[in-house]
Amino acid sequence: MTMSPSPIEIYDTTLRDGSQAEDVSFSVEDKIRIAHKLDELGVHFIEGGWPGANPKDIEFFQVIKSTPLQRARVVAFGSTRKAKNTAESDPTLKALLSAETEIVTIFGKSWTLHVTEALETTLEKNAELIGDSIAFLTRHGRRVFYDAEHFFDGYKTDPAYALQTIHMAAKAGAERIILCDTNGGTMPWEVKDIFLKVKAECSVPLGIHAHNDSEMGVANSLVAVQAGAVQVQGTINGIGERCGNANLCSIIANLELKMGYSALGDGRLAHLRTLSHFVAEMANLPPNKRQPYVGDAAFAHKGGVHIHAVQKNPITYEHVSPEVVGNVRRVLISESSGRSAVFGKMETLGMNLPQDNPKVQELLASLKSLEYEGYQFEGAEGSFELLVRKAMGTHSPSFELLGCRIIVEKRRTNEDPISEATIMVKVGDVVEHTAAVGHGPVNALDNALRKALEGFYPQLRDMKLLDYKVRVLTGRNGTGSRVRVLIESGDLKDKWGTVGVSENIIEASWQALVDSIEFKLMRDKG
Repeated sequence: MTMSPSPIEIYDTTLRDGSQAEDVSFSVEDKIRIAHKLDELGVHFIEGGWPGANPKDIEFFQVIKSTPLQRARVVAFGSTRKAKNTAESDPTLKALLSAETEIVTIFGKSWTLHVTEALETTLEKNAELIGDSIAFLTRHGRRVFYDAEHFFDGYKTDPAYALQTIHMAAKAGAERIILCDTNGGTMPWEVKDIFLKVKAECSVPLGIHAHNDSEMGVANSLVAVQAGAVQVQGTINGIGERCGNANLCSIIANLELKMGYSALGDGRLAHLRTLSHFVAEMANLPPNKRQPYVGDAAFAHKGGVHIHAVQKNPITYEHVSPEVVGNVRRVLISESSGRSAVFGKMETLGMNLPQDNPKVQELLASLKSLEYEGYQFEGAEGSFELLVRKAMGTHSPSFELLGCRIIVEKRRTNEDPISEATIMVKVGDVVEHTAAVGHGPVNALDNALRKALEGFYPQLRDMKLLDYKVRVLTGRNGTGSRVRVLIESGDLKDKWGTVGVSENIIEASWQALVDSIEFKLMRDKG
């Protein structure tokens, strides 16, 4: 594939626009760590926030000076001056200068509706605000990018005025003019048509800033590049206000793998998945497993026909190689799986058996029977590996349960219940009898089991329960319905999922807990 000689500039606004997403709040330390990860990925510009808007953003610009980036340039963001202020006296413009960034991005109004109703000023005054603000910043040695807010809506309402505002920005010294689909409602064919018309009349290089309110953020960004945009703005994982911003993970991958442009260069695309998950972790959001390119399910195959074909030739059901974006191919084991799926999964476990081995067919029948009962092995690959090794006769339990008892006692109405678990297990010829309390019966059981086993297996101290999910499989029997418990566990090196199913939630939890510990001990044995 021939790369474009002029790379597309990637402008990340995760730390500013992304932080405006519902349920997202970055600390200053979070923002610093994300900035360095973005720098490692190879983005060109990182919008750090709005200096002066809040103490957190002020501190970020102070701290980032002492931890300089290698490649990316940090950008301060703000608005044009207020109509009642001069540029020299405007607090927003002063704060932008105080951030001491080489580049400043300011936004102004392109839509007559916003000028008259939001700013409550005249069209002439708004154009003056744009020109004055940019000229003030350039006089003070700043490079200026101008975000033409609501540009596409403004152009559709009054194209002459929308063009007048960006001509004013260009005349005042803006180095980039970014056309913004701020409400996220413009369609790709509209973006392309308007972009081409603006490009024909504007000598300053253009960029695109798209929101995702109509699920067009990525598409609108890509057609803008086709129409001549040299800069694309967006956020990692598409987080942002309302429905989010254009997703840079998809945009960058599409630019490099589908459109022949250079965006990051130097093989950095292989770090895309890692960054996606890092930002999700910093935002305290679960990674979107169905996110294109970087999600856990992006290269996961469940149907038997699909799996059989992918094992012969991956391009039958994969549009790119998962390794290119730092992802991996996954074979999901379920009631949809066939013989080839089981063989493929066993090969990843280092178990190469002849195709005619009768144990494989027995395993497949057992698997489908268990899934019919409510077991789910897609998110419980630890339990699946144990199931395979038990069926093949290559696994022996590390301990044996001799009995357990769980007591939940509530003494007063306004006090939390007290949960205590007593357990008796046998390891070799030694019987261990112990008890523990916990925050709920399952946590108490987990604590008691670990307490009983850690003397024999000290490596369990490194193991943690990361996630616990309960799903009622059918509500026909009310509180006596069958439930499925999925547990995610991890240690210093890896993480894995296990599953249990029963009408009794404690029994289902026990099954999943035992599998999680057995899997850890089996892996440690090698």
